[in-house]
Formats: sequence, C-alpha cells, structure tokens
Amino acid sequence: MPRLFTGLEVPPEIAESLSMIRGGLVGARWIDTENYHVTLRFMGDIDDASARDVYSLLYQVRRRPLTLTFDGLDIFGGDRPRALVARIAQNTALAELQAEQERLVRRVGLPPDKRKFTPHVTLARLRDTTPWHAADFLSSRGPFLARSFTADRFVLFSSRASTGGGPYIVEAEYPLG
Repeated sequence: MPRLFTGLEVPPEIAESLSMIRGGLVGARWIDTENYHVTLRFMGDIDDASARDVYSLLYQVRRRPLTLTFDGLDIFGGDRPRALVARIAQNTALAELQAEQERLVRRVGLPPDKRKFTPHVTLARLRDTTPWHAADFLSSRGPFLARSFTADRFVLFSSRASTGGGPYIVEAEYPLG
C-alpha cells in the first residue's frame, strides 16, 4: 500500500533560506531541505486501486500557477508542541487548489480530511519540547523576512510511514497553467 499525498515543492533557494533558522530549539529534529514541501492533501496508506484512481483524477485539475509567500514561523501543537513550521500567507488560489483536490480524492472513496487546511512547510518535528522552549525559540528569532515563490506544478508524493520527514518521492507531476 502506498502512502500518498499531494503537495507543492519548495524551490532550493527558498528552502536554503528557510533552513538558516536551524538550531537552538530543544527537542527539534530538523527536516532536510530537499524534503520541504507544502502539503495539499494527505491521503495516507491507500490500496493500489485507489492510488491509481487518485493518480488519474488529479490530471483534471486546471489551475494557474500560484505565488506563495511565507509570512512567519509558528509552532503546531499548543501545549504539546509537535512541529515548527513556516506559515504561508492566506491565499485564495491555494485554498481553491486544495479544496478541488479534496473533492477529487473523496470521489475515489477516501474519507474527508479531518484537519483544517493550514498551509505551511514543516521545518522541524518536535519531541519533548515544552511550550516555554517553543516560545523562547520564536521570540529569539527576531523579525521574519517574507519569502515568496511561484509554483507552476503540484506533485503526487509517496513516503514511507516509518521515516516521517522524508525521503519523499515524486510519483507524478501535474502542471499549473
């Protein structure tokens, strides 16, 4: 059974820039820059027939390239911090792309995604990080320099359940534009 998700790749120069914040966060396991991406729809472990259907249906997506802007750092998990992320500014075109993919994968019979779509790139997974560690890290970073990039495709990624944070394999590419 493949573990699949759709996403937008982060260009290497933007990934390198985001990686400059590494270090100084207790319990952080930093994600390799080549695995930075914006998840659009996580499908998880699905059977081969569903995977083939998803692969085919995604070719129906007809959207223009979109420009994404990172607007700050955040911690997911509240009282139990689990990830350090670079947030992406609200973007109508991105929300529409994600919603279209949600509709398409539900046609295959996959259950709705229970999580609210919050566009971001995970920079580190956190273990044994307290809210105080997280707050101290964020407050010590100073102002966040906004970075933008244009995505001209989205991809279907596969991953292994046991690795968490990569490596991710591009199984298919879907152009935007």
